[in-house]
Amino acid sequence: MLKKGKGILLLVLSLSLSLLLFVGCSNDDGGTGNGDEEGNKKIDKLVVGFVPSREPYEIVTATEPLKDMLTDQLGEFGYDVDEVEITVGTNYEAVGEGLSAGTIDVALIPGGTYVLYDDSAEVILAATRDSLSNDSDDPKEWNENKPTEGLSEQTTSYRAIMIAGPSDKGKELAAKVNDGEELTWEDLNSATWSVMSSSSPAGYIYPALWLDENYDKTITDLDNAIISDSYGSAFARLAADQVDIVLAYADARRDFEEKWIDEYGQTDSVWEDTDLIGVTPAIYNDTVSVSTTSDKMDDELKEAIQESFINIGDTEEGKEVIEIYSHNGYQKVKDSDYDNERKAQELIKDLE
Repeated sequence: MLKKGKGILLLVLSLSLSLLLFVGCSNDDGGTGNGDEEGNKKIDKLVVGFVPSREPYEIVTATEPLKDMLTDQLGEFGYDVDEVEITVGTNYEAVGEGLSAGTIDVALIPGGTYVLYDDSAEVILAATRDSLSNDSDDPKEWNENKPTEGLSEQTTSYRAIMIAGPSDKGKELAAKVNDGEELTWEDLNSATWSVMSSSSPAGYIYPALWLDENYDKTITDLDNAIISDSYGSAFARLAADQVDIVLAYADARRDFEEKWIDEYGQTDSVWEDTDLIGVTPAIYNDTVSVSTTSDKMDDELKEAIQESFINIGDTEEGKEVIEIYSHNGYQKVKDSDYDNERKAQELIKDLE
């Protein structure tokens, strides 16, 4: 009877083990516990946040196709998303707070916003723009390789430049740079500068950082700084010798090349009349950042979102959508790429 009992017990255990193995195999979902029959992971809703750099209704309308594009792309990378929700923040900070709270999973935000919320956000991409034929830290190289031309190659950053105009002082400072001489603070402070508002990266913030790093001074230390309400008015003042130096973005002279003669009354081209005396560190473009507090975010989903946005930016249909933010596409970047932005933000705090 003892042997027979052992045999029955072994038979029962064997059948039970077989049943468990069968159930386990039939419910295999790639280890996620919530997958479908294809092994994809299921996400009920993915929230994508945008900053209000344009009217919210314009952004919502323009980005509507992104919902299906992102859903399709994430499906290719193993995620079945039931809903992609597009939300536009009431201001830039609201989007950052959404990332911090985990109520926004992915956001397209400027570098400045990213570094303010990097304790609960992670940058995974930067938007790209057309690169330029000049990108050196040395203004003399820009002057020797004029005019600056646009290239089809994409870049994730741009420079702010200090443009010396055709005034006597502008020519004096440019001549020193082109002769390989280092400009002194006295040289710079003897000129009249056109600057933009203190929130402008190229027209104020990064040139202020450049002055701080090279001269331990900043824009507020300049004796003669005039605030211009637009780059157009700044270039008009430069052409009229009302200012000696203009702070602007790297391809500004290309944008005002025709107006320099047609509207500002110059006989020579802007390339003949101007030279650079300074070039700032790279200003990184807008980011695609993800929330590190979102309950659905992990390394695999980050990578899937990263590759999905890159692929979307590589298509004509995708480019039409992201054009609302003047994005041409996306490239991978790392957190340390925004260290200069952190320095700039600290500098701004000190100036307040």
